[in-house]
Amino acid sequence: MGEQEIIQLIRDRDHRGMDELLLHFGPLMRYIIAPILSDGRDREECLSEAAMRAWEKIELFNPEQGSWKGWLTALTRNAALNRARGLRGEVGELTEDIPSPAPMPEEALLRKERAEELKKLLYTLSYKDRALLYRKYYYMQSTQQIARELGTTPRAVEGRLYRLKQQLKKRLGGENYG
Repeated sequence: MGEQEIIQLIRDRDHRGMDELLLHFGPLMRYIIAPILSDGRDREECLSEAAMRAWEKIELFNPEQGSWKGWLTALTRNAALNRARGLRGEVGELTEDIPSPAPMPEEALLRKERAEELKKLLYTLSYKDRALLYRKYYYMQSTQQIARELGTTPRAVEGRLYRLKQQLKKRLGGENYG
């Protein structure tokens, strides 16, 4: 069954859509979850949660804004990160004694501008270099996993990542980006 057919089944709320989603995209979703969650039960629960989010939020998917796989991997990654934060106890109530962790408006604007600059700069890199950075820092894959899948050594991966980070830091203006 094709991607478009699976999307349509989910949009139509046909339960076969969920089965097809997990059959065809479950391995990709597991691949995204694995570096973030170490416990097998947490991984499986996260997979179920991510599939449910795809089911519930299917109307937010817009093929004009990006690919299905891109949308699904982002959704899966965010589900895994949220689960990891919850497992570490990072979600909690703020008391009056604790200052708000939210950035000040000026700081938030600066962060947004820096993120836009970085995004533009990433697209000046080769596909290979950009993919390496995304695998390590967005999908949180281990250096060993990346090296194994690229057929190289962890040291070579670390060296390339270091050079790329230095290159980006230099092009972004040095110390303000760390």
